[in-house]
Amino acid sequence: MMTEKTQRQLQDLEKRNQQAMAGGGSDRIAKHKKGNRLSARERLDVLLDPGSFVEMDRFVTHRCTNYEMDKNKVPGDGVITGYGRVNGKIVYVSSQDFTVIGGSMSRTQANKICKVMDLALKNGAPFISINDSGGARIQEGIESLGGYADIFTRNTIASGVIPQITAIMGPCAGGAVYSPSITDFVFMVKNSSYMFVTGPDVIKAVTHEEVTKEDLGGATTHSQKSGVAHFATEDDKHCLLLIREMLSFLPANNLDDAPILPTNDRPDRIVENLTTLIPDNPKKPYDMLAVITECVDEGYFLEIHKNYAQNIIVGFARFNGRPVGIVANQPQVLAGCLNIEASRKAARFIRFCDAFNIPVVSFVDVPGFLPGKDQEWNGIITHGAKLLYAYAEATVPKVTIITRKAYGGAYIVMGSKLLRSDVNLAFPSAEIAVMGAEGAVNVIFREEIASAADPVKKRAELIAEYEEKFSNPYVSAELGYTDEVIEPALTRKRIIDSLEMLKHKRDIIPAKKHGNIPL
Repeated sequence: MMTEKTQRQLQDLEKRNQQAMAGGGSDRIAKHKKGNRLSARERLDVLLDPGSFVEMDRFVTHRCTNYEMDKNKVPGDGVITGYGRVNGKIVYVSSQDFTVIGGSMSRTQANKICKVMDLALKNGAPFISINDSGGARIQEGIESLGGYADIFTRNTIASGVIPQITAIMGPCAGGAVYSPSITDFVFMVKNSSYMFVTGPDVIKAVTHEEVTKEDLGGATTHSQKSGVAHFATEDDKHCLLLIREMLSFLPANNLDDAPILPTNDRPDRIVENLTTLIPDNPKKPYDMLAVITECVDEGYFLEIHKNYAQNIIVGFARFNGRPVGIVANQPQVLAGCLNIEASRKAARFIRFCDAFNIPVVSFVDVPGFLPGKDQEWNGIITHGAKLLYAYAEATVPKVTIITRKAYGGAYIVMGSKLLRSDVNLAFPSAEIAVMGAEGAVNVIFREEIASAADPVKKRAELIAEYEEKFSNPYVSAELGYTDEVIEPALTRKRIIDSLEMLKHKRDIIPAKKHGNIPL
């Protein structure tokens, strides 16, 4: 029978739990939830498997006494931390509560976040951070800044060891923006989240520019213009469910393999539509997304960075149940040329896949690097080298399919055999050459064309001759740079054959502390 003392203790525990669960109070929570926003705890309910969340440090409070802060203490101190499961697998989480002192970062809050980050790293499980904070807790001074630094350090150490995902679900400004930027993927919510180093008021005071929070650092801005955000979601629930979907493609850590899921899509399925999808006219665009979805399991492709640098496509899909990272040129945008933004986008994605043992499948239709003064002045050489570096460095299985154009340096950069790609396939429509026929003829036969009786006719004849000789996949096949020229309808089968053949691949690179990627 329960004693009176035990009963009092349990009642006290219940009271303390209720106080902690109440956050900043019902009024603040109600105000926070306007505009289809969820509370900090509701967000974890959506993200995690039902009933799986275990909270840690629920009763922790700050220790600041400045400015009467000792009279403003709430259990948990504005962040909920702990662990739970997503699709049955352990993940560690933190969720800032804006209703408690604006979710501001205190020394205590940082300690709570660092504790679960350390556990995530020790146990080899993903870490997911939900950010909703007014920034550093000014009343604590430099202590709060020290808390940010501790989190940044852990983000850096954990990079490439465990997947790190950030959901921006409210304000994220000043020093707070650097932790998300180090993590692998950043999700934002349209019209309710924003990120910037300096806000509109500071910008107006210093540069006299007037800009809204949304235009400066909203989800649309960062998913389209800066590339800081990988996803711009419709609301809190959409954001959290999308994170769950992404995690289904990822391993728990860098020593595990990504989860293989059962599929009813036959590995030897013939992809008849690819036979007619590539236009006969090499100047006519087509949708590379259609090529991808025709080939992958159930036609499902989780595109990442969808609205940024749309001339290149990256994302996750499965072949015979096995997750792969896909990189593909998009002929519908800038003819599929590589530019600064596309190079950065693809390089970062390839390095993530390589860190977490996810094979890379590349679909290539690239006429070259985008020409222009702005590209050169802004460092296309360095940024293009990032993509080259990422492909050459990657030791995961790499399969490349050239659907049409593959010219010059861009051919080399896009997962060519010359950069240690394992299997290189090409359609009969592939044009693998130093440059396009028209450009090549203009260089090689400049004088001959100029002196011809009919320069236009002569030029057309020479272009046709060059195309016959070089604008095909067979010169490359003769040299062994292309392993097989395949019927487009066999693409899915050949990719799956290749991945199956490469599943035990081991590649050796020289021992070193780390490389010096051109940043």
